[in-house]
Amino acid sequence: MDTLCFDSTDLDETEAFLSSAYTPMTIGGLPENSRASIVRHSSGGLTVDRLAFDYTMAYDAGCLNRVCLVTVHQGHFADTTGGDEELFGPQETFLLAPHDRPYRGEVRSARYTLTLFDPSLLGEVAGTGDRSGGTVELTGQRAISPAANRQLGATVAYLRDHVLGTPGAGPLAAASAARHMAAVALATLPNTTLGDESAPVDSRDATSDTLRRAVAFIEANAHRDIGLADIAASVPVTPRAVQYAFARHAETTPLSFLKRVRLVRAHEDLRRADPRTTTVTDIALRWGFAHQGRFAAAYRELYGTAPSKTLHR
Repeated sequence: MDTLCFDSTDLDETEAFLSSAYTPMTIGGLPENSRASIVRHSSGGLTVDRLAFDYTMAYDAGCLNRVCLVTVHQGHFADTTGGDEELFGPQETFLLAPHDRPYRGEVRSARYTLTLFDPSLLGEVAGTGDRSGGTVELTGQRAISPAANRQLGATVAYLRDHVLGTPGAGPLAAASAARHMAAVALATLPNTTLGDESAPVDSRDATSDTLRRAVAFIEANAHRDIGLADIAASVPVTPRAVQYAFARHAETTPLSFLKRVRLVRAHEDLRRADPRTTTVTDIALRWGFAHQGRFAAAYRELYGTAPSKTLHR
């Protein structure tokens, strides 16, 4: 995991840091009151930043080339990219700008969290794209409902506090969390998949042989950072065909099956581990489970006992 800290009252220093960390930009503010503080945690293609500006900072920025979600804790954001002012306040989580377009506006004495990830993950989790670039795009800044906004904000908090904020959380946990973030973004923000109908060929490829090949690949590679696109490429069929195959023949999803395989591997490690030198957290993180409460709940549901009891048995 990479960690980066920045704190300055110098506008030129802040502009240089922001241009380096995000995208080239110009900023403005009052020199006599211009403190900026940024803490970055990054791993596995996922970045979560905590930022605080004690003044109104105007910005005119280039393309981010990443999906960037803003969760406002205090103060306001004013987006003026389209000419009109769109205002965002506390408890809102929104899309800062399309990843491939410049943006401008003001941060008004705000404290907020930025979450950034590769836009190709949107296509991957939707089953229409892969790591080389999907065609799925977010088309609106605000969540589709108040409940969706709460879900989006809760997911950001989970990633910030329980994935990148957890000492020892490795790339596997971060990569899994990045895909989860992309999936939640598609479920809560306007996007091009809404109302999308898959091609018939996807359904025709959803055979039991597709399921068998996908299962074999998952079981052989559960220790690696793999996603839906990797599973589909191993068959090979489209990602959506893999989703259909699991739904039709196993009544689950590929990523749910992957999670179950990793849970079984964690169980095996817990049984073999020495509790004097190994903790439940060590093994959970090894298999990509960063949130210990959710790991324990999933483990208890599958095995009827707590992981700590398995470790000390």
